[in-house]
Amino acid sequence: VQLQASGGGSVQSGGSLRLSCAASGLTLNNYAMGWFRQAPGKERDVVATISRRSGRTYYADSVKGRFTISRDNAKYTVYLQMTGLRPEDTAVYYCARAISTTLVVPHDLADFHLWGQGTQVTVSS
Repeated sequence: VQLQASGGGSVQSGGSLRLSCAASGLTLNNYAMGWFRQAPGKERDVVATISRRSGRTYYADSVKGRFTISRDNAKYTVYLQMTGLRPEDTAVYYCARAISTTLVVPHDLADFHLWGQGTQVTVSS
């Protein structure tokens, strides 16, 4: 039972990347999902979260208008489309599943678990 994040890489400022989070042996469709990131020497922070039917989303102020979270429940996959990347977006990005089906669009780290292996995103100026 694990989540696997992929799609990271190195891009120049202003570039784009699309991250994917796939589930293995895990039910995602009844849970909100989230993307988080952790830069070196900093705490892990929420980036974006999405409700189980995609009807509601939450974005950190720092990524609003640049990042888009989406999900394809038929493929058990959650995406994070990142555009207008900046050097301060450099971090390891993680996906996670909400701890309960009752959470609609949570955005606190404590509301998530089953953290997958992260994917590195590096943005150069």
